[in-house]
Amino acid sequence: MINLYTWGTPNGRKISIMLEAIGEEYQTFTVDILKDQQFYPEFLQISPNNKIPAIVDPQGPNGEPISLFETGAILLYLGEKSGKFIPKKPSKRYEMLEWLMWQMGGFGPFLGQAHHFNRFAPNEVPYAKNRYNNEAQRLWSVLNKRLSCRDYVVDELSIADFAIYPWAARYEWQEIALNDYPSVKNWMERMQSLDAVQKGMAVPDTY
Repeated sequence: MINLYTWGTPNGRKISIMLEAIGEEYQTFTVDILKDQQFYPEFLQISPNNKIPAIVDPQGPNGEPISLFETGAILLYLGEKSGKFIPKKPSKRYEMLEWLMWQMGGFGPFLGQAHHFNRFAPNEVPYAKNRYNNEAQRLWSVLNKRLSCRDYVVDELSIADFAIYPWAARYEWQEIALNDYPSVKNWMERMQSLDAVQKGMAVPDTY
């Protein structure tokens, strides 16, 4: 059984969605980032960057335990281990990797900054809000164009969708008007209809 160390954030829910989708048995350990538990020494042993999520798989490569941090690495590991949600065709696999990296490099960090300055900054910082909200709109436009002629990011459901969806689900935190991005809205409805997404988005049952 895989141990998932997580909190109720978009990054954490990428992995719970994936675990649900591949049907992997797992148990959840809540790391309360509001109480700085991500800095506890025992957590740093498996996540040296003190960020959630992280996993420990007692049955890793060659049957040996493995711990992993960083969502892209975890998603790829689970996809390769299960043989699911990574396209088999090499060109499609690289296409999926493009969009996975796009999420990790842009549609996560920049939206996260929008979340911070829109909701959590102790002082109003108009320049920062404008900068990150404008970039959020640009990234949403990129995704909307991508999804205008396909049901999923790389045509078939993949780890790229699982990576992007939890961030899109917090569109209100980014001051995004969902109706302005109809293709993304339709994709989100498809994603929301999936049992794995519904269950994964409820992990953990806090925050």
